Amino acid sequence: MPQKNHDFGKFGARGIKGSELVARRLDALAGFIATPVTTRRGLLARLNYLTTSATAWKAARAAGLTVTDRTLKAWLAGTRKPSKANLERIEAAYRAVRRSNVARHLLKRLNSGGGTRVEIHPLNQSQVPRPHQRTLEYRHINVRRWEGMVTAWAAGDPRALDDAWTTGVLPDLGSQWGQYEYVTNIGFAA
Repeated sequence: MPQKNHDFGKFGARGIKGSELVARRLDALAGFIATPVTTRRGLLARLNYLTTSATAWKAARAAGLTVTDRTLKAWLAGTRKPSKANLERIEAAYRAVRRSNVARHLLKRLNSGGGTRVEIHPLNQSQVPRPHQRTLEYRHINVRRWEGMVTAWAAGDPRALDDAWTTGVLPDLGSQWGQYEYVTNIGFAA
């Protein structure tokens, strides 16, 4: 890609990859459990979510949560606590299963009505010397094709999400789309 940034921040610009902000926003729309996994309530909520069906438990095992049924029962009963590494595995498995469960519904919501309006706030140039600053504007675009981004997000593949964002959405901004690869904020609702 001719406008892909290879040395971002060389002159002091600050921002985050747009695809990372899209993933954060999709996570917010997915509605994860707010209580931390380190609390009893948060742990039980995640374990109940992962064990309510055979499909969810199979997906949790595929996501890396491989414990015996005896250990799982002890965690649910509160007689044993998971180690820090197991808490991280529980959280990762929960997020993976939740993403795959809500992806189809989220895709339908984002594509309904001809797409979703996305607001793009340009990168922060306050630390860039004046001769190197560019004129960047707040932009908005109606994204009509969410399949690639939601599929990559549900799979937890940041590279595929970045490719879907930079090749599927940003070029619709026109000839200066490369200036919006790194931004300060991206907002949309579904």
